[in-house]
Amino acid sequence: MNVALIGYGKMGHEVEQLALSKGHRIVARCDPASRGQADVALSQEILQDADVCIEFTHPQAVLENIRKIATIKKPLVVGTTGWYEHLSEAESIVQQNGIGLVYAPNFSLGVNLFYQIAEKAAELFNHFEEYDVFGSEIHHRQKVDSPSGTAKKLSEIVLKKFTRKKRVINQPLSRAITAEELHLVSIRAGQFPGIHSLTFDSPADTIELTHTVRSRSGFAVGALLAAEWIISRQGFFTFEQVLTDYLA
Repeated sequence: MNVALIGYGKMGHEVEQLALSKGHRIVARCDPASRGQADVALSQEILQDADVCIEFTHPQAVLENIRKIATIKKPLVVGTTGWYEHLSEAESIVQQNGIGLVYAPNFSLGVNLFYQIAEKAAELFNHFEEYDVFGSEIHHRQKVDSPSGTAKKLSEIVLKKFTRKKRVINQPLSRAITAEELHLVSIRAGQFPGIHSLTFDSPADTIELTHTVRSRSGFAVGALLAAEWIISRQGFFTFEQVLTDYLA
């Protein structure tokens, strides 16, 4: 598989290392901030040998990257988060150009299995009024979006399955939280690749579900899995749909 890396920061390097170890080829590296380690701009010439593009850049760059890559007719995996207010526009671009795209708040296989565990737990605890639920997430201080895409996904899962919660509160509070509010807090400090927790608490006990990232390699595994899957497809997909297909 010939891979073009769109963004050559920490995740771009991680994807490159894993791709090469699996026998894939890196045929392009595009990143205007790479200081000579990669090409500056996307173009037909730079991407001509690519079977698929894997994008880990910046939220403000994603939509324009999708537009350029779609015009060049290359399938795309988008690992950047913080741009989801543009999902409908991105889907329209993908459909108009007849390419395939996979996106996810988090490409970690473990995190996506964690989503399924969280969904089942929320459904179970919803039956018992003794239990409340809250969440937290910790990331390195360089992370530009808050809350994380993974935390937002967990919030969606809880609101869907734990019906006593009606809305999410991400900001610090100067008042008591209401029973209908799901408090999900974000911390930015140090070098943490990512820790996400969902906690169910009652007067009798506490149950904690936590996913802790030990390295960025897990994100690269999922991104390459998605890249292999999307090459032969057209459409706008989530990584959850990719895994459903693999597990069927």
